[in-house]
Amino acid sequence: MEHQLISTGPMILTTRLLIRLAEANDVPALLRYYHENADHLAPTSPLWPPEFLTAAFWLRQVARNNDDFAQGRAVKLVLFDMSEPEMMVGQISLNNIVRGAAYYCDLGYSLAEDRQGQGLMWEALVSVIRYAFDELGLHRVMAAYLPANERSGRLLRRLGFVIEGYARDYLLIQGRWQDQVLVGLTNPEWQPPESAHS
Repeated sequence: MEHQLISTGPMILTTRLLIRLAEANDVPALLRYYHENADHLAPTSPLWPPEFLTAAFWLRQVARNNDDFAQGRAVKLVLFDMSEPEMMVGQISLNNIVRGAAYYCDLGYSLAEDRQGQGLMWEALVSVIRYAFDELGLHRVMAAYLPANERSGRLLRRLGFVIEGYARDYLLIQGRWQDQVLVGLTNPEWQPPESAHS
């Protein structure tokens, strides 16, 4: 695993994946990913706006995502197959980054249907969580999953996440409020940022 910071954000290399922020020229890959996986992603996703599967929407979204990164609000990463660098196979988001007394973020992710069961998301999350702890200086990564989504539950437990609660009517998914299992992972090696010492 290798972490590298470039001018437009992190570039994380794993054995099989290149993980980075999306750029404007990635819009065709983003559209292909969401077109091809629409049915697969729907059960665990909010309703998409009508223009979601358009280039105009994703050009705006990429700009917003890069602004969120620049302002320290979120890191929305795209997973590319190392052997096919134009092929987007998933995404991971570190959302709602909070500092001050908390130093945490909310984790979200998705993987292409035809890449399930290969250990790719585990490989990606190991590296992205390490980035969140080492580079972003976060103390806690939180996630939530539908109680019926056992695949996600197993993955998060394997990564060391601990169940911390059960939230009723927590997220608006496919137009209705749905319960979520709440999990968290803390960084046992967390250190205050340098600025906190001065």
